[in-house]
Amino acid sequence: MAKPIPFQRFKTRPESVRLAVMLYIRFPLSLRSVEDLLHERGIDVSHETVRFWWNRFGPMFAVEIRRNRAEGMRSVSRWRWHLDEVFVKVNGERHYLWRAVDHRGEVLESDVRGDRLVYPDAVRVALGAS
Repeated sequence: MAKPIPFQRFKTRPESVRLAVMLYIRFPLSLRSVEDLLHERGIDVSHETVRFWWNRFGPMFAVEIRRNRAEGMRSVSRWRWHLDEVFVKVNGERHYLWRAVDHRGEVLESDVRGDRLVYPDAVRVALGAS
């Protein structure tokens, strides 16, 4: 079965959607500022459309950016990472936040578990294992 194309039923070009979402994520802009910047480039959309695109495609772009960043860092010979464990309380219960952090301090993956003895998926993701 073929992987579904996320932009299949949208009239706007995928490049315009990506530009709008990345402008909103990358720079401290409001939705209306992104709307104005897109209007200057000839793309006529409302701020609510930008918000809808951000909610729908933002997580997909974030996963793609994280994956590309991790793959690029792995090619560096001095790339290192470590597993960070933090205790957090959620609704009065102790949980364990596991984070795979690289040598620059970027969080590669995080996982919250209720049981400390469970091996986190963050390690497998950081190592590139499936």
